[in-house]
Amino acid sequence: MVKPESTEIRIVLVEAQGPLNVGSVARIMKNMGFYNLVLVNPQCDPHGAEARKMAVHGVEILERATIVQTLPEALKGCQRAIATTSLDRSLPTHLENPKNALPWLLGYSAALIFGREDRGLTNVELNYAQRFVRIESDDAYPSLNLAQSVAICCYELYKAQLDRDNIPQSQPNPDSEASLDILEAYYQDLETMLLKIGYLYPHTASSRMEKFRRLYNRAYPSTQEVAMLRGMIRQINWALSNYDRDDS
Repeated sequence: MVKPESTEIRIVLVEAQGPLNVGSVARIMKNMGFYNLVLVNPQCDPHGAEARKMAVHGVEILERATIVQTLPEALKGCQRAIATTSLDRSLPTHLENPKNALPWLLGYSAALIFGREDRGLTNVELNYAQRFVRIESDDAYPSLNLAQSVAICCYELYKAQLDRDNIPQSQPNPDSEASLDILEAYYQDLETMLLKIGYLYPHTASSRMEKFRRLYNRAYPSTQEVAMLRGMIRQINWALSNYDRDDS
């Protein structure tokens, strides 16, 4: 039996297109003891007959799934997030094996993010995750079905939780890490300030901010530390405003 902490992990599907896939995901989640399904702008009816037929005894997961319009909404309150991808990105980004990376989510308010069936997650959407996993497959046909990908990852999470139950270890401290929405507010403040002082330029801001995100995501700052950083930005903005007045 999987402990309740693992059921806090959100399985996030971004713009899922097939009701059969969504229903299959609900069934897989029920098999592995996960109950928190979040659908970002679904492109199908997650409550329709096709989805319910594939869900079998996982229909309850479909019925209480959270539906939101954007990925940041889906991650609100989460402290850790892993995205699945097979894309090569502009930054050196380590794509990890699910077995090695996914246990990092256990014990925290966390999310596991899956992209669209036909094109996965965009680079902008990947920016909201802290780590990335790729399911290894043959080069001749590397693309896995969405439900199959969810099944593999949920199984690895299920096994990792069983291992945690059987091997005594220090417990994580969820209170030590800021949630992703708090971090996102800081990133927005930082980008606005860096544009204001000319460190960033509009046409390169996105790629530069991606590097800052990677830096802070490796640090896992606490809520108090992010508050300190945002306070520093407020003070810098105040100083800039007063400097402008004095200069005039």
